[in-house]
Amino acid sequence: MALPHDLGRDEVRRRLNERSHEIADYLPGGLADVETDWVGEDSMALHIAAMGQNITGHIHVEDRQVVFEIKLPGMLSFVEPMIEKAIRKDGTRLLEAPK
Repeated sequence: MALPHDLGRDEVRRRLNERSHEIADYLPGGLADVETDWVGEDSMALHIAAMGQNITGHIHVEDRQVVFEIKLPGMLSFVEPMIEKAIRKDGTRLLEAPK
């Protein structure tokens, strides 16, 4: 799923760095532990523990969009629409300037 931006890659990376601790707050159910790690200049790995499952994903910073990829185990495929809705609704908050 892609979220558009007009901030420039450096600014997106800075904001994601400052707000990555908030990612767990945006996941449905509120019971997820999220660890993040920059694995490249424009790629942040996500390691999510939720509902007894380990979930992986990435956030890719591009010139005009941020792309979220979450790989759900088959047992959790039913939550995909909820995660997509949460990312669409709350993902842009990750890109807002910190207060």
